[in-house]
Amino acid sequence: MAAFPATVPTRRAISPGVHSSREFVQVLMKLQRATNLIASTLDLDALLDRVVNDIADSIGSVKVAVWLRAGDRDDMVLHGVRGCTKYRKGDRLQIGRQGMVGHVAATGKMRYARDVHQDPYYIACEPVTRSEVGIPLKTAGAVIGVLCIDHHQTDAFSDDQLKVMQALAGHIAIGIENARLFRLERFERERMQQESAEARAIQQALFLKPVPLIPGFAFETAWHPAGAVAGDWFDFIDLGNERYGIALADVSGKGMSAALLMSATRAILRTLAPLYSSPAETLAHLNRTLEEDFPTGKFVTMVYGVLDAGTRKLTLASAGHLPPLLINHHCSFLELDTGLPLGLGVSSYPQCTITLTPGTKLLLYTDGITEAMDSREEEYGSARLIEHFLRPGACVDGLIAEVNRFGAGSARTDDATAVLIRSR
Repeated sequence: MAAFPATVPTRRAISPGVHSSREFVQVLMKLQRATNLIASTLDLDALLDRVVNDIADSIGSVKVAVWLRAGDRDDMVLHGVRGCTKYRKGDRLQIGRQGMVGHVAATGKMRYARDVHQDPYYIACEPVTRSEVGIPLKTAGAVIGVLCIDHHQTDAFSDDQLKVMQALAGHIAIGIENARLFRLERFERERMQQESAEARAIQQALFLKPVPLIPGFAFETAWHPAGAVAGDWFDFIDLGNERYGIALADVSGKGMSAALLMSATRAILRTLAPLYSSPAETLAHLNRTLEEDFPTGKFVTMVYGVLDAGTRKLTLASAGHLPPLLINHHCSFLELDTGLPLGLGVSSYPQCTITLTPGTKLLLYTDGITEAMDSREEEYGSARLIEHFLRPGACVDGLIAEVNRFGAGSARTDDATAVLIRSR
């Protein structure tokens, strides 16, 4: 909000007996109308500095201060001031006990000291001050602050001028409340962004660690959250005796809630996996645990396998997850029966065993890949997935890049995660 020039000479505006000066009221009316611009200033400190400076420049020969109610105690705190040598920003006055500011804050009513030397609530400030008005700043009927204007003439303000100042105070109160709400919203947004960044860093630490080194096998992984955090995840668990658990899962929902459920599921799986020799048993016990702990309506789809590196056999079981893609000169989806997604109800989990001969590849993936949509709302689909891996040199990073190109121009709404097992 630009400063408003004092278009009326100070002497004329404040000379005794000229309280109804038309020119002076016009200056204040212009200031009142211009306060509509206050709403566009959402930085509280900048807003208050503009308020006190613009009022002082427009009226002239005044001290202007804005006191705001402290949130932690019954004090008024000075936030904006012009022309005062006694008080500084941050100074406090007790509500109902100290000065006209404290009195106005306690009563919620304007107080005008026509002669400060005769007013019982006035606390001496500037030696030249002869009159002072304190106007409550209110929102929703509650006093949030006090606008104080001092003058070096006795009985300096007319009734009309006081009315305009009260109207001005209403605009200022709205601006202050808007700026406070904006500050709170910005603080909350920054806090949430910080929490999301920390959660993402934790997830990245889990997923970006090196894949296991298993003789005869190589692994490629891709993990691309749609937002700051993901409900998709994968894991490798060393079960001993050249046996490794390999999991890929997708938690229902999005954002932080899905990320929390993902972390809980991953931790429980890591506890159960060494206890049971088969994926079917592991998923059955994991499902029973999640049934007891998961919120209603939340679930996890998962494909879990145990790889015996010595025999090259991979045993797989699925909890409502998409069928893995087997790649060996041609591509085909494994005919793998599935149980219910984890956490929905009692279920059994059929399993199957395949042998990963040298040159064979197996892709585990989430629906964020096959269900990715282009700008026409057409899905990437399983046919394109097969087509991609029929090309020489196909890899998961290339797959994710292709899916991103396919979905360019559409809103990405799901995580995309994949694990490719290469038998060498």
